[in-house]
Amino acid sequence: MTTRVAYQGEPGAYSEEAAGEAFPEATLLALPSIRRVFEAVEIGHSDYGLVPIDNSQAGSINETYDLFLRHGLHLVGEKVLPVNHCLLGLPGVAIDQLREVISHPQAIAQCEEFLQSLELAVRADYDTAGSAKRIADEQLRTTAAVASQRAAEMYGLEILAERIQTYPDNYTRFGVLSRLAEPLDEPDKTALVFGVGHVPGALYRCIGAFAERHLNLTKLESRPRAGRAWEYVFYADVEAPSHSAAMIDALGEVSRHATFTRVLGSYRASVARGTARIERGGPT
Repeated sequence: MTTRVAYQGEPGAYSEEAAGEAFPEATLLALPSIRRVFEAVEIGHSDYGLVPIDNSQAGSINETYDLFLRHGLHLVGEKVLPVNHCLLGLPGVAIDQLREVISHPQAIAQCEEFLQSLELAVRADYDTAGSAKRIADEQLRTTAAVASQRAAEMYGLEILAERIQTYPDNYTRFGVLSRLAEPLDEPDKTALVFGVGHVPGALYRCIGAFAERHLNLTKLESRPRAGRAWEYVFYADVEAPSHSAAMIDALGEVSRHATFTRVLGSYRASVARGTARIERGGPT
């Protein structure tokens, strides 16, 4: 039976590209929102889901992190994808004929400097490739989209400008969701979330549990805890598999000081193509 992988967006979206690279033999399922991807995996409509976690320029995808707490899914892998944004329009349209630009809010944020220089109206849409598709379907001659070169080819649009992101080295990290806590490859990284009460030193002690065991935190970020005013949860990525002795000890120590602790997943870290570091077992 063919593996089914859900992603957010239309064909031609960066999420689809990442899903295709992570699962080259899978059937890909396009869904309109990140929430729908979580739901598709949870109810068994899809075997895996691929969702954006964070971007090297614009930061964390808050919606994804909030959904981790609402759903009992596991992170079993990740994919880092280089993101090169283009300004797309209908064939024959010049930039000085445009009146507005549409795209996903994250893409807009990543291209803020370029878009400000155009002095055009900017409107958020649900997806980068979806914006390109809308322009093609509705023949919007005064509207451009921020999307990929692949989306331009797919929907018959022209590239009016290339690599328009503010920072050239632009990467998005995607996480692979599953109902089962079975990593796709040998894990070397663990993602977790924990809460702390209003007790002096509680966060310090939780973080210290990793430092004392020489475990490197590559990410630590707080998010408001839904339904509890002024309470926060902390998301952390640690460079160690959850089954290692040091990590087991650290998690036990965190649990003594946290209001709750949950391992989101233990999986193999990914790096972008073209970077100096190579994964164990070969490049992505």
